[in-house]
Amino acid sequence: MEDFFLIAGLGNPGKKYDNTRHNVGFDTIDMLSYKFGIKVNKLKFKALTGEGSIEGKRVLLLKPQTFMNLSGESVREAVEWYKPSLNNLIIIYDDIDIPLGKIRVRAKGSAGSHNGMKSVIYQIQSDEFPRVRIGIDKPPENWDLADYVLSKFNEQEREVIDNSIKRAAEAVVTIIKSGTEAAMNLYNG
Repeated sequence: MEDFFLIAGLGNPGKKYDNTRHNVGFDTIDMLSYKFGIKVNKLKFKALTGEGSIEGKRVLLLKPQTFMNLSGESVREAVEWYKPSLNNLIIIYDDIDIPLGKIRVRAKGSAGSHNGMKSVIYQIQSDEFPRVRIGIDKPPENWDLADYVLSKFNEQEREVIDNSIKRAAEAVVTIIKSGTEAAMNLYNG
């Protein structure tokens, strides 16, 4: 469907993971949900979902509830149901290879070290879809990667990240309105 967009933010379900580095994808979905009045509260496709419209296009907002490493199962079920063009599948997630707070939009590409993205690419058998990555920076020396991505932001970092989440949500809207290329030009600076 050309006028339909499936927008998935990756994260881990449950209060204990709220506001962690790994959940900025969820936070961005929450921001879109708030901004466009789309309630993300139906349990479907192993995810919390909400249908609505952004820029006159139908959208499904998706927060997989499978835990990060199995995010692809949820995304695949939604893709099989709605059959969006892969250009209209947008995945939002955290990236340790990008400095804190920076946003990167890409039209396609590998998962890098991100297990949630590895799962998505494996499950839908393609990496040809746009993604919005939010930089959370590398872990400090001697920090275990898993502990780091599951840690919460400190106050200064939170301010930076809240701004990034807003920009990531705007980048998603730009992809819907004007395409991935336009969003890359605007947000990859």
